[in-house]
Amino acid sequence: MSTERYFVVIGGGPAGNTAAAIAAAEGAKVTLVENDVVGGAAHLFDCIPSKAFVASSMRLASVRASGHLGFADLGDLNVDMARLAERRESIATRLIAALTGLLESRGVEIVRGRGRLTGPGTAVAETADGGVELPFDVALLATGSVPKVPGWAEVDGERVLTTRHAYRLPRLPEHLVVIGSGASGVELTHIFSSLGSRVTLLVSRQQVLSRRDPEAAAVLEEELLARGVVLLKGARADAARPEGDGAVVHIEDGRVVRGSHALLAVGLAPNTTDLGLDAAGVDTDGAYVPVDEYQRTSVPTIYAAGDVTGRLPLSSVAMAQGRVAGRHVVGLPVEPVDLRQAAQAIFTEPEIASVGLEEAGAAAEGRKVRVTKASFSTNPCSLIQASPRGFVKVISDPATHVVLGGTIVGHHASELIGMLALAVQGGLRTDVLLSTLMVHPSLAESVAEAAD
Repeated sequence: MSTERYFVVIGGGPAGNTAAAIAAAEGAKVTLVENDVVGGAAHLFDCIPSKAFVASSMRLASVRASGHLGFADLGDLNVDMARLAERRESIATRLIAALTGLLESRGVEIVRGRGRLTGPGTAVAETADGGVELPFDVALLATGSVPKVPGWAEVDGERVLTTRHAYRLPRLPEHLVVIGSGASGVELTHIFSSLGSRVTLLVSRQQVLSRRDPEAAAVLEEELLARGVVLLKGARADAARPEGDGAVVHIEDGRVVRGSHALLAVGLAPNTTDLGLDAAGVDTDGAYVPVDEYQRTSVPTIYAAGDVTGRLPLSSVAMAQGRVAGRHVVGLPVEPVDLRQAAQAIFTEPEIASVGLEEAGAAAEGRKVRVTKASFSTNPCSLIQASPRGFVKVISDPATHVVLGGTIVGHHASELIGMLALAVQGGLRTDVLLSTLMVHPSLAESVAEAAD
């Protein structure tokens, strides 16, 4: 096997495979080093499985509540964890095959192993057959992240879990204690409470989703309480360990919570350990790798993209950063990633999605904005679907009426937010949204209504 390489990509997640595919299509000689799965462990073992479980749990909750749609009592519905696991694996397998096929069709050489830099122009891939030397002209670091495990947590993968373990349980937890009320924490709370587990959610502050719109958080809290979820607020954990046939969690104020399982959802840590950053002279900021607007590190021929950069940890952002890196490597014009235009979604019921400037963020900055809002409670389609909760909130400039951002809480918010994302990206005025003729009846009508 030839060791001559032009572009070496370490990590085959959303950032790495996007950059590799783009550069190879433009004639670059590309080697992709991946130790786990093409597509990314975080993406395929966390993001995609969680959304698969969300889809199943939402369908189950919908059927259970089908009396609102005119159905008689359908009786008890049981969850088959084995079949859920089969569905999850089937989805991941199809995505891995599709991505691998795309890369190979463009001539990307995929090396199965753990990659690391050995100098400013050299890398090595530790494979099952030994080390493979990979000299390069340009390299990209895209090794992603892993669930963060605090020093006080004793994770065994059976009773005390990370988010990676949550989708591989052989049986549904009887009582799940979720530690962390950010996006992952509330999604997992929603999933397991919908599937039938008793769930206690530890909220370290006084609302779930402490960094999001308080009004959106309040709607979600109301729904969680209605499902029987126990919310413990001001509850910052300082110990979690297996105990007998269950798990015990200690809170800083002395409270103790026991359950059949405890689940850590306290953030992500970048995969930069043993990556050879020092050997290559790449500067770091803690465990992260800072980059410029073209995704270059302190070494101009070494790029980084995705969670290792410490930017917004979303697969969509990683793909956008990989796109910038891949295009810049081969000399194509690029537009740097503007994180202010990144749409985000939390897949609970109701869903919560946002883009651009939020009302709370504007207030914190002391910025004057125009806030207009429409409730789904009067939307015909929302009533037809028996999902009247939530709202659309549009943030615009009071002088120019240009859309600056917005928040959507409700059914299919993750899809609807694309309209506001396009408005933010294109610098559209609210009157454009208002004058757009939406389908009737549709949830999208509330987006237009909110712009008025």
